[in-house]
Amino acid sequence: VIKCKAAVAWEAGKPLSLEEVEVAPPKAHEVRIKVVATAVCHTDAYTLSGADPEGCFPVILGHEGAGIVESVGEGVTKVKPGDTVIPLYIPQCGECKFCKNPKTNLCQKIRITQGKGVMPDGTSRFTCKGKQIYHFMGTSTFSEYTVVADISVAKIDAAAPLDKVCLLGCGISTGYGAAVNTAKVEPGSTCAVFGLGGVGLAVIMGCKIAGASRIIGIDLNKDKFAKAKEFGATECISPQDFKKPIQEVLVEMTDGGVDYSFECIGNVGVMRAALEACHKGWGVSVIVGVAAAGQEISTRPFQLVTGRTWKGTAFGGWKSVDNVPKLVTEYMSKKIKVDEFVTHTLPFDKINEAFELMHTGK
Repeated sequence: VIKCKAAVAWEAGKPLSLEEVEVAPPKAHEVRIKVVATAVCHTDAYTLSGADPEGCFPVILGHEGAGIVESVGEGVTKVKPGDTVIPLYIPQCGECKFCKNPKTNLCQKIRITQGKGVMPDGTSRFTCKGKQIYHFMGTSTFSEYTVVADISVAKIDAAAPLDKVCLLGCGISTGYGAAVNTAKVEPGSTCAVFGLGGVGLAVIMGCKIAGASRIIGIDLNKDKFAKAKEFGATECISPQDFKKPIQEVLVEMTDGGVDYSFECIGNVGVMRAALEACHKGWGVSVIVGVAAAGQEISTRPFQLVTGRTWKGTAFGGWKSVDNVPKLVTEYMSKKIKVDEFVTHTLPFDKINEAFELMHTGK
């Protein structure tokens, strides 16, 4: 058993608490990882807020991390101690019907136990002050050591800087993949990206790499416009600057609507606007943002009858074990940006400050 520091969420709506936790050794087909770097994501904040119906407490949150394999359980063959890895919240077992189908990346092998905050055998590897602590998204990267299923880990280039590539565990991969895998943006196309946080910037990067000729960024916070343009946005607008609905503005700006739109917020009203901003006959809108539990989307069916397509994406459609190492290689060869997404680097004990920075849009 390893004793180490972890940021524990004891209950919903309260700041994380830095505690000494016990991390049990990995069982069969499990991997114990020394987490070197972790990022914070709105999904962590969503669960911490208490709005997540799958949220269980006390829990160690975090799902964007990178580290070194410390030890492996019986039967683990893909990684060994000392390997550099990224934990994966969408695993890839290679055996379930989802993994065997090229149309999806949604491996279901450990979905039920992962959603309940436990390892595949139904138990937790974390304890603190005599209490069992739940896992989160199969990763729990807000701990100096974590245990994950062996199908939930990608072995990456040992030379990669872990304080940067940890972002490929969620946000950057999700946005980039939404553009290149889910939408399959084509050269010369016109795109609109709603929400210019980390995921939105990654979508812009993907649209640019795919050869889009016009990329319109949309956000209420104009402080985000300069960064969006650095990533490839050709223009940026705020809905607050117009009297009419933003979809009408975009349809006028683009002679009938955009070829591709992306909702990177998780707001059902914006999802509707993103669909309705698409061009009749061929426009495709991709939902990337995760809306709160129980919310529903609506539009007039005529929007779809007249040739628009509504799609969604999880982790950008990447089959995780196969593709995360390739994304790291693309970063190392400068095909995709990663460093530019990092705005602040804080010591682990300032993790609550990191959440505050995220909530203020900084």
